[in-house]
Amino acid sequence: MKKIRIVGAGLAGSEAAIYLAKKGYDIDLIEMRPKYETGAHKTDLPAEFVCSNSLGSVDILSASGLLKHEAELLGSELIKTAKKCAVPSGNSLSIDRLGFSKEIEKTIKSFPNINLIIEKYKNLDENIPTIIATGPLTSEELCKDIKEKFGQENFHFFDAIAPIVEKNTIDFEKAFYASRWDKGDADFINCPLSKEEYENFYDLLINSKRAPLKDFEANYFEGCMPIEVMAARGKDTLRYGPMKPVGIFDKRIKTEFKKHQFWAIVQLRQDDKLANLYNLVGFQTNLVWGEQKKLIHSIPGLENANIVRYGVMHANTFINSPQILNKHLQSKKYPNIFFAGQLTGVEGYCESITTGLFAAINIDRYLKNKEMITLTNNTILGALIEYITFKEHKKFQPINANWGIIGELNDDPKKLKDKIYKNTLRSNRAIEEINKILKNIEE
Repeated sequence: MKKIRIVGAGLAGSEAAIYLAKKGYDIDLIEMRPKYETGAHKTDLPAEFVCSNSLGSVDILSASGLLKHEAELLGSELIKTAKKCAVPSGNSLSIDRLGFSKEIEKTIKSFPNINLIIEKYKNLDENIPTIIATGPLTSEELCKDIKEKFGQENFHFFDAIAPIVEKNTIDFEKAFYASRWDKGDADFINCPLSKEEYENFYDLLINSKRAPLKDFEANYFEGCMPIEVMAARGKDTLRYGPMKPVGIFDKRIKTEFKKHQFWAIVQLRQDDKLANLYNLVGFQTNLVWGEQKKLIHSIPGLENANIVRYGVMHANTFINSPQILNKHLQSKKYPNIFFAGQLTGVEGYCESITTGLFAAINIDRYLKNKEMITLTNNTILGALIEYITFKEHKKFQPINANWGIIGELNDDPKKLKDKIYKNTLRSNRAIEEINKILKNIEE
């Protein structure tokens, strides 16, 4: 059986390697960690979750939830493992990140036809079937080689990681468990702030010192915006974003139902299987660690919180996919080379997983001289791929799963005003298309 090279053992690369190993290919899975560190990863394990531990909503009537369902239908091993390693998180799929990576490592090692090679991959070889899934922290050497071979400049944006605290150091005289509007289980820890407490927090935040951004000019991705950058947009920006109090109620307080009980809320989400660690939702930051400590300890309920991981920022890299890739995630210039994951300009864990799977499906079909799979923008995965390969972008930027990129519905405009009705049609249409594609794959 022909050999395939997969570069990068992150989410996209691991998904691709497992899929193709099951097909019987000999896989060289090349990963530079731990020999070469990235500055963001904390382990030498494959498929490490670097930022949040959440893959987002599981509701099939949401874009994020539908993408997970599409991935499952297509046979995603990583989504199956994520469910196995899930931690309580309301209507979202969040995982024990260490347990998840260990499970993926065990799966990879169970295939004798996957050869894990620890080295830095520096130069593309267009003669060898390859999936490049090196992620947003691709080495400078490989970035340079991609630029030289494709004649296209890479782009950069900055990704930020949220702090994590120990649960047993949270003051539950002030903090409480609740979910927004009581939807799902009360899995989130909530720290409420009065107007005075919020204003004190805000003043600390906007006057805090930030870590230097080295030689790059920050081009932030809206979906992972540092909290200090959001705060700079206006005093109440956070109250309409990650610190939104609407729909969060402390049932210990006996009051009549109203729009909200608090001026602002800080939410914390479980980060490990044992529920010992919680991350601050939406608190990605580039503040220096001493300033982070002061800021976190100013939050009611977190005055004595033990911070086990501070927030950091790191440069993310993505290629000019509209010029480089076709809709099969195949290089237009070098047919043996496919790309997947965040390097293509998709943003998010599930987005990386599904593009890794899609690239694997198509490189398999390419090597077998079968027609490669194309998805329309009636599916979330197809819409993502159509977006990142759209040639007419004036300023190509990373994208995650959202309803704004999916194809329009041909239905009664009055009925489509009903959000549930509209999203049900979208989901049903996407599942129908994926099921048709599956028949082609299985033939």
